Amino acid sequence: MEDLLAVAGELTQRVHGGVVARGFEGLRPAHGFAFSRLAPDGATVTELAVHLGVTKQAASQLVDEIVRKGYAERRPHPGDARARLVVLTERGWACTRAAEEAAAEAVRLRELTGRIRARVPRLVPDVEVVGDPVRRLPGVVTFSCLYVDGETLLHELDREGFSVSSGSSCTSSTLTPSHVLRAMGVLSGGNVRVSLPPGTPEEDVERFLAVLPGVVAGVREKFGAPAGEQPASAREDALVVDALGKRCPIPVIELAKVFGDVPVGSTVRVLADDEAARLDIPAWCGMRGQEYVGEEPADEGSAYVVRRLS
Repeated sequence: MEDLLAVAGELTQRVHGGVVARGFEGLRPAHGFAFSRLAPDGATVTELAVHLGVTKQAASQLVDEIVRKGYAERRPHPGDARARLVVLTERGWACTRAAEEAAAEAVRLRELTGRIRARVPRLVPDVEVVGDPVRRLPGVVTFSCLYVDGETLLHELDREGFSVSSGSSCTSSTLTPSHVLRAMGVLSGGNVRVSLPPGTPEEDVERFLAVLPGVVAGVREKFGAPAGEQPASAREDALVVDALGKRCPIPVIELAKVFGDVPVGSTVRVLADDEAARLDIPAWCGMRGQEYVGEEPADEGSAYVVRRLS
């Protein structure tokens, strides 16, 4: 039931946004519910109140608003001289048609964003889709790529004709690691946020999915990221990775390069002074199923301790 309510809420936002984008200003979602009862033959205020599950006074206020904005008008009731009938005006009907179009578009875009969420993890290794598949912003998909710099990835995607964002929506224009991503436990820099505006062609989504694996692979190669899992050796001594003076994702890449040499149960200490490492190393552990032991003081920067579980 909660998932159905979340989907309904997302579609309501989409429809409302689509109606406003078509030039129908000054409306709230409640107005849309009123329109659905007024079409096709109109209704009295009492009938509208019952339909909306509100008091007659609240329904009357709602009618006053849409009449004042030109979406409806009051007329004599043909069957009751004491009552007034509220009917949609030409502008109200145009708004209703726009809402129907926006609703159909919202369903289409939801399917496209769901397609991206489902296929990106299958197409690109070491990628995790962020956020709940249902309780999410309409038309937005965010995923975290290990071993890449977000700005470099965005630049390469831009060269392919795709304009995407990095980080969370509220900090995408800053260089500070996102507090939103920190709270979600995901990477600070290797994030891609894809937003599908109304009218996005299905062909563009398919081309994005076709281009993305090669772009990510190219960025990882540029940063010297490991190609895949490396076999564990018999090495017993604890490893120390010195990533001081290096910006993320380099500390995570250096960790991944040596992690195959660590026996199961042993630890690696990553020395780093980039603030983003405090977010990226625990996120890497979560994505790879390893244990993040914690942060320890060091002569320079901090030491991030990771234990190999498998």
